[in-house]
Amino acid sequence: MNRITQLFQQQSQKLLNVYFTAGYPQLNDTRTILKNLQEAGADLVEIGMPYSDPVADGETIQASNQRALENGMSLKVLFSQLEGMRDEIHVPVLLMGYINPVLQFGVEAFCQKCQEVGVDGLILPDIPADVYEEEFKPTFEKYGLLNIFLITPQTTEKRILYIDEVSQGFIYMVSSASITGAKTGISAEQEAYFDRIANLNLKNPRLIGFGISDNQSFEQASKNANGAIIGSAFIKAISQGSDLPSTIQTFVQGIKGPVTII
Repeated sequence: MNRITQLFQQQSQKLLNVYFTAGYPQLNDTRTILKNLQEAGADLVEIGMPYSDPVADGETIQASNQRALENGMSLKVLFSQLEGMRDEIHVPVLLMGYINPVLQFGVEAFCQKCQEVGVDGLILPDIPADVYEEEFKPTFEKYGLLNIFLITPQTTEKRILYIDEVSQGFIYMVSSASITGAKTGISAEQEAYFDRIANLNLKNPRLIGFGISDNQSFEQASKNANGAIIGSAFIKAISQGSDLPSTIQTFVQGIKGPVTII
């Protein structure tokens, strides 16, 4: 069973999905960050594939993309860094990015490498659901990859139901009509949007992202979904911290609370 599906089926607490950009702050930090996020208590990890035009992302993640590219990160380098990760990583791992680099790499070759290194799912915001179903779904499924779609407050109910129909894993609920890191906190208007989606009784679980930055916003968002996604706030934290392991431990515990060791 795919690790993402298994995680939601066995879920006993609100889930924290943390995004970071591969190759940032330093080129070879990818595995260090991934391992420390797992040890700190992150439930899923989303690894950003750096791209020169990340249109859905705000200033913080855009800057991390640029720095990672300048560091020499590429899909080829990323896959080499992820080789053997399943010897030590058990949390679900997703790659998040844009379709153009995937097309340049070759869709089938990309999916095959994802399967080889143990990637569980993909988030490619610029693939419309109908294009995915017609052109990409058979290849993604061949290599055991779940494709995660985003919905926003502006997505129509008809479109949400269609996305729910073609989705596996979870639905990524964008908390507001904005780019990543543009705002923080949860407004009453957003709460109403969360309630509206909850009342649709979708078959897929939901994680809420964009604007989640601390324990309060994580708890607020998680009340209305299966958990939440944090990206920009984590990128800022590792930008400012001098020691990655301790910075990551402090950040994740600040969002979720200390991990219980059994």
